[in-house]
Amino acid sequence: MVEILAALSASAAAGMRIALPLLVIGLIQNEELWSRVPLLSSIPPQIVVGILAGWSFLEVVASKRFLGQRVLQIVELFFTPIVGALMGITVAKIAAVSPSLIWIIGIVGGLLALVLRLVQIGWFYRLRGIPLWIVFIEDALCVFLVVLAFDAPKKGGLIALMLLWLAIRSSKEWQRIYRERKRHHYQEPD
Repeated sequence: MVEILAALSASAAAGMRIALPLLVIGLIQNEELWSRVPLLSSIPPQIVVGILAGWSFLEVVASKRFLGQRVLQIVELFFTPIVGALMGITVAKIAAVSPSLIWIIGIVGGLLALVLRLVQIGWFYRLRGIPLWIVFIEDALCVFLVVLAFDAPKKGGLIALMLLWLAIRSSKEWQRIYRERKRHHYQEPD
């Protein structure tokens, strides 16, 4: 159970940023440097570090401006479930989870990351840009969740589940607002 919470914690981090959690997980496992991360283990570590460091820098800098947020949302929507699955699989491998469960954890991790990304996109369009203070919290929480996946997996998993709960609450609130607007629109006299 603890291994599943650890994988959820790492996958939730991928729902916020895609390169930053992969960079952090590689730096935490510094003696093995991405040897347990599927796909990245077949690429030389120097290239992986360069790409992830560059993309992480772009994520951190571009997310502070409206246009940067918009471009990142579009580009990262495609990669989020892939990175979420990679993060979940990697943490499951490190935690020595049964091989039959690793792919299930990867699928669940990818879906969790996708849900968090979709809610983030929803808030972006609803608020016409994510406020800067939330972006800073998101950056810190992303790194914090990856570290917790290894140091305190129960806490990290619980934070990931709370983020999922907030995502579900947000979508229900949007649905309620949409229904009210639709009802109000039909009730207006001509």
